[in-house]
Amino acid sequence: MSTNIGEEHVTTTTTTPEESSSVPKLENLKKVSIIPLIFLIFYEVSGGPFGVEDTVRAAGPLLSLVGFLVFPLIWSVPEALITAEMGTMFPENGGYVVWVSSALGPFWGFQLGWMKWLSGVIDNALYPVLFLDYLKSAIPVIGNGFPRIIAVLVLILALTYMNYRGLTIVGWAAILLGIFSLLPFVVMGLISIPRIKPKRWVIMDLKSVNWGLYLNTLFWNLNYWDSVSTLAGEVNNPGKTLPKALFYAVILVVLGYFLPLLVGTGAIEVNRELWSDGYFSEVGRVIGGVWLRTWVQVSSALSNMGMFVAEMSSDSFQLLGMAERGMLPAFFAKRSRYGTPLIGILFSASGVILLSWLSFQEIVAAENFLYCFGMLMEFVAFVKLRMKFPNVSRPYKIPVGKIGAVLMCLVPTLLIFVVLALATLKVFVISISAVIMGLLLQPCLKYMEKKRWLRFSVNPDLPDIYAS
Repeated sequence: MSTNIGEEHVTTTTTTPEESSSVPKLENLKKVSIIPLIFLIFYEVSGGPFGVEDTVRAAGPLLSLVGFLVFPLIWSVPEALITAEMGTMFPENGGYVVWVSSALGPFWGFQLGWMKWLSGVIDNALYPVLFLDYLKSAIPVIGNGFPRIIAVLVLILALTYMNYRGLTIVGWAAILLGIFSLLPFVVMGLISIPRIKPKRWVIMDLKSVNWGLYLNTLFWNLNYWDSVSTLAGEVNNPGKTLPKALFYAVILVVLGYFLPLLVGTGAIEVNRELWSDGYFSEVGRVIGGVWLRTWVQVSSALSNMGMFVAEMSSDSFQLLGMAERGMLPAFFAKRSRYGTPLIGILFSASGVILLSWLSFQEIVAAENFLYCFGMLMEFVAFVKLRMKFPNVSRPYKIPVGKIGAVLMCLVPTLLIFVVLALATLKVFVISISAVIMGLLLQPCLKYMEKKRWLRFSVNPDLPDIYAS
């Protein structure tokens, strides 16, 4: 068949009846409802207050608290709103790849897909390592060497199998893990009430602020709202469910950061040098005792599991969505008997294994750099589609006009350039090398398609905005 994506005309083949019979019928697969979707978004973005401690170390209590109230308004809310509008406009698993393809053409859609997939896999490489870091105090043998390698591999394989078994299982696991991860901070807040001294919240010393660490920590903890768009095809009634889930997830994430910081900085004497990753467990010990510290540590470890399975779901369904649009070989669109993207899961798991040996700092910096490039393309696509196709059906539409759409993207774009400017030369070289790989990979795939070395196909059921 022929289909229009962006400004190019792509000729592909459709799936044959014989091939269709070997895959599960999508209408028989259970769709994701709003509550599991809220917690999937929660884990794609946050996972709890673990990792926000560096904001206190970098800038003190007042700027940390203000940051987690103001930053969501200038970054998280615009990104979530754009995701709600574009995700309901294109309710399919290609997500942001389809947005950019429709606005800028399939070449740039592929580049975005490559950068965002690689960014997601890099991000996911963090979580098995962090999980074991929390456990090594109780099980010292997994701290390093061959036992640690085996532990990383076993953990990745176990969590990958959970993704293979289905998005419904992943969603309900995210609910249970999310409740368990946030509950100790609710208990901590109640216990700490007699200890709270509000004057500690207003401590600030602008001369000693580490702006780079402060902004990077805020950015890392409050991005990836667009990740849920690659699951839009698996959502029950996405036109209504997706915007509502994003709305409630924004509230859950902001409160999940702000309230623990409010408790931690108000209930104990603030020593900025002590506030680094994992310090909330010490806050728990001071406020409630060893039992609360242990609960926080276990919650943090399990939170990493939740973030891993949520991220892998988005990454693997993104590859499936790209294959359904003819951007990747057709075998990426193959589903398991549970309806999950089998090849996408295997590729994402392999990438995690290869990258899990990088340092925490290298992973975060490279991930942020690639993510920023991708978000710039998404903002351009959002504005261009608003101007070029103002009358195309949008089940959810942000109540702003063309000028408002541009202004809404302006501050986040400036923030992106600040984050890019903070990158080190090493991170810049690694990230640009990854971008160049994508620029070379797409023409290679098109050549393979032309030579018929690999089969590409387009799902005939996908919407075409040019027919609207």
